[in-house]
Amino acid sequence: MLLDHYVSAMPCWKGRVDSDSDYDAFRWHQWVQPLDLNDGGAPFDGALGFAFVGFCSDKGVARNKGRTGTALAPDFVRGQMSNLPCTFSQEVKLFDAGDIVCDEISLEEGQRELGLAVEEILRRRLFPIVLGGGHETTFGHFQGQHNYLKDKGRTPELGIVNFDAHFDLRPYDMGNSSGTMFRQMADMCRAEGTPYHYFPIGIQQHSNTVSLFKKARELGVDYVLAKEIQGSNMESILERMDTFLYRCRDAYITVCTDVFSSAFAPGVSAPQSLGLDPEVVLPLLKHVLRTRKVRGFDICEYYRHSSVLADGHAEFRGAVDVADDIAEHAAAQFAFLALNAARDALAHSAGELQVSLLAQLCDGFGYG
Repeated sequence: MLLDHYVSAMPCWKGRVDSDSDYDAFRWHQWVQPLDLNDGGAPFDGALGFAFVGFCSDKGVARNKGRTGTALAPDFVRGQMSNLPCTFSQEVKLFDAGDIVCDEISLEEGQRELGLAVEEILRRRLFPIVLGGGHETTFGHFQGQHNYLKDKGRTPELGIVNFDAHFDLRPYDMGNSSGTMFRQMADMCRAEGTPYHYFPIGIQQHSNTVSLFKKARELGVDYVLAKEIQGSNMESILERMDTFLYRCRDAYITVCTDVFSSAFAPGVSAPQSLGLDPEVVLPLLKHVLRTRKVRGFDICEYYRHSSVLADGHAEFRGAVDVADDIAEHAAAQFAFLALNAARDALAHSAGELQVSLLAQLCDGFGYG
C-alpha cells in the first residue's frame, strides 16, 4: 500500500518532562511512537495498541457552507494531548500514523486514502483513533472498516454509533459534504447487499429539517434526541442501544463535537447552546465499548483558525482563538477518556489490565 498524501505528525508530540525513567511520571508525548503505514510493517504483537491518524480536511465543511478550520485541527489536538498523563499500563502502546493531507486532492480522494490508512492500521492489529477534520472524516473511516472486513472474508455488519446534533443524511447529488456521509453509507450498503446499521445520539430538532427526520424513518434509523437524554430516561436509552448493538457484529464510534453544549465546545461549526454535557455522553460511550464490538473511534469538527501572520508571528484573535482552544482541549480530553475506556473494555476481555473503567473516567475529569 502506498499513501501519496501522507505526512508524519511526530513533531506535534512535545511537552513537559518530569522524568526520563519513571513511567508513572510520563506524559503521552513520551510514550507515542511513530508508525509509517507505507513501510509494509508486521502486525503489532503486543497486548493492546492504539494508532492515531489525522484527516486534515475541511473540504466537506466548506461544501456544507460551514465554518472552515478543521483541516488544521488534528495537529493542534495532538498538542493538547501531548501533556496528558500515562494512566495506563506499560503494556498499552500508543502510535502516531501521521496525517492524510487533502490540500491538493479532492475530498473523495482524501476519503479513499483515509480508508486505506484505517485498513492498514487494522491489518497491523491496532485500534484506530481518527482525528478530524470535518465530519466527512467518518466516511473515509467507514470505508476502511467496511473494506477490511470484506477483505477478511466477512460480510460487514458494522454498527455506526454517532454522537451528533445532526443526522448528516442529506442528498449528495451536488457532491459529498460533511452533511451527507450516513446517506452515502446507506447507499453503499444497499448497493453491496450488506446491512445498514446507524444509531445517532444527541439529535437536535432545531438543527434538522423535516425531510431529514423522514429520511431517517425511511432508512429504519432509531435515534435519540438530545432532549431525551436525562437521568430518568437513561435506562430506556441503554436498552435501545442494546437492541441496536445486538444486531451488529462489529461497531465503531464517531463523535461530532457539535453534540456538546457550547459551554464545553464553542469552537465548532454549529455551536449548540442546548447541547449535551460530556459527562452525560461518557456513560453512553462506556456502554457501547463494554460490548467489545468496537473496532475504531473518530472525533471530528473542532476548529483551529490559522492565526499566523506573514512574518511568522502569532496573531491573537480574541474570542475566536479562545473558543478554538476550548474546543481543542475538550476534544483532547474526550479522546483521552475514549482511549482509556476502550483500553479497559478491550483489555478486560483478555484479562490483561485490572484498572477499573470508572476509575479511569474519573481520573480523566480530575475526580480520581
